[in-house]
Amino acid sequence: MIMCKKILRLIIAMGLVFPIISCKSQVSEKGQTKIDRQPVFAGSFYPSDKSDLVKMLEGFFNEAPSVLSQQPLAVIVPHAGYVFSGGVAAASYKQIDRNKKFKHIFIISSSHTMYFEGASVYSQGDFITPLGKVEVDTLAQWLDKNYSVINSNTQPHQKEHSIEVQLPFLQYWLKNPFTIIPIIVGGESQSTCMSLSTALKQYFNEDNLFVISTDFSHYPLYEDAIQSDNTMAEAVLSNSSQKFMLTKLKDESKGYSNLVTAMCGWTSTLTLLNITQDRNDIAYKKILYKNSGDSPEYGDKNRVVGYYAICAIKTEKKVEKSQFVLTEEEKIELLKIARKTISDYLKDGNIERLDESKLSSNLLAKAGAFVTLKEAGQLRGCIGSFNPDQSLYKVVQSMAIASATEDYRFTPVVKSEVSKLEIEISVLTPLKKINSINEIVLGKHGIYIKKGGRSGTFLPQVATGTGWNLEEFLGHCAQDKAFIGWDGWKDADIYTYEAIVFEEKEFKGRLE
Repeated sequence: MIMCKKILRLIIAMGLVFPIISCKSQVSEKGQTKIDRQPVFAGSFYPSDKSDLVKMLEGFFNEAPSVLSQQPLAVIVPHAGYVFSGGVAAASYKQIDRNKKFKHIFIISSSHTMYFEGASVYSQGDFITPLGKVEVDTLAQWLDKNYSVINSNTQPHQKEHSIEVQLPFLQYWLKNPFTIIPIIVGGESQSTCMSLSTALKQYFNEDNLFVISTDFSHYPLYEDAIQSDNTMAEAVLSNSSQKFMLTKLKDESKGYSNLVTAMCGWTSTLTLLNITQDRNDIAYKKILYKNSGDSPEYGDKNRVVGYYAICAIKTEKKVEKSQFVLTEEEKIELLKIARKTISDYLKDGNIERLDESKLSSNLLAKAGAFVTLKEAGQLRGCIGSFNPDQSLYKVVQSMAIASATEDYRFTPVVKSEVSKLEIEISVLTPLKKINSINEIVLGKHGIYIKKGGRSGTFLPQVATGTGWNLEEFLGHCAQDKAFIGWDGWKDADIYTYEAIVFEEKEFKGRLE
C-alpha cells in the first residue's frame, strides 16, 4: 500500500512532529493484560489539544452538507490530514443519525505501513485519542478465533493512521456510547477481501455501521485527479466488485502523470462491495468530493490526493437485479458435483445419479452454466450451455465432462490431472438481446454474438481478467470465438447475460 507521503511532508513542514509510539498496559476485569493503542498521529494529522480538535471538528460539521434522508449502512471516508480531507470526512459522518445507538461499528482500512497476509483486528485493548477512550468491541476477539483470514497481530496497527484519524469524528458526532472493531486488510489479495467479506456479511444491517477508510487518487495533477476520482466513484456506485477492479486497472493504465494509485484503500472498498453486490436493496450515494489541491492554505495542484464521501443506503425500492441467488452451501455442492463427476467419468465412464430429494430447489431449477477448468492458473478447458432443458446440477455434470474432454483447444484431461484441476462454475441468467452495445457493462455482462450459423461467447469475468475495453471485448469475441471477423459483431445479433461466478479456492477447507 502507498503511504500518504505528500500529506506527511506538508504536515511536517508545518513544524509538527510525530509523538513516540507507546502502549499503556492495564489489567482488565478478567485479569488479562490490556494494551491500549495510544494516539500516534495527534499533533500531525489532527490537533493533539482537545479544545483545538473539538473546534476544528465543529467547523467541519457546520460546513458539511446534509444530503441523505435515511441512515447509511456504510460510509466511505478519507483518512488524510484534517486540513486536507477533514471537511469531506465530516460530510460522510454527518449523514449518520447522531442519536442512533449502534451495536457494532466496523472500521476497515488497508495497510499503508507493512505487508502481511490476511486481515488484522486490534483486540488487545482500546484506542485512545485526545477526546478520550474508544472501546474495542469484544466481537473483535471472537472474529479472530473463528475466521482464519483474521488475526490479532498488533504490529500493523502501531504506525497505521487510517483507523486512528476516523475516531475523533465518531467521538464528536455520536451522542451514544459505541464500540469499534478495527480491521486492517493486508497485502493485495482479492481472495483476502472475499474471505473477510464472508466473515462480516452477517453484520451488514441496520444495527451496525461500516466505516471504510480510504483516499482516492494519489499524486496526479489537479484536473487528472478529478477525472480519475469520479471514474472510481462511479465504479463504487455500480455496486459491482468486478467493475470496480476493472475500472481501477484501466484508470491506472491511462497514463496520468504521477498517478501512483487510483485508490489507496481499494482492498477495504472491495471488501464492502463483496458484501453488498448481491443485495438488490443497496444503493451507493455520492455526498462530497474534494482533493488536497482544494486546501486554501496548503493545497498544491501539481500533486494532489483525492477524497470522496460516499454512503451505502438501503433502498425502499429494490434495484433491478437477477432474482436467482445461490447460497454458499449450494455453490459448494455444485463444485463437489463437478469434481466428482469428472473423477468418476475419467475412471469408468459413469456419471453418478444423485438423489434429487436431497437437492435444493435452486439446484433443480433450469439454468445455464459454464464449467471452467484451470491447472496451475492456466486455462485447461471451458464449455457451457445457455438454454438447457435440464436441472442446473445436471447441466454442471454435463459441462464438467465436456470441459474436461471436449474442448477442442486442449487435449482431453487424464485421470492423473484431476487432483491438479482448479474448478470454476458460472451459473447464467437468461439471454437478453440488446439494441445498443452501450447496454453492455464490462465486468457485469457476458456477451453472446450470433451471425448466420456461427456464434461465440465471453463470460463476464473475461473483460475483468484481460482489461479489454468494450470494442476489444466485442472484437475478440467475434474474431476468436464466433469466427466472423473482428468487425463481425457490428451486423450480428448480440445478447447479454449475467453470471454467478464461484470457484473452489473460495471455499478451502469446506469441500471435503
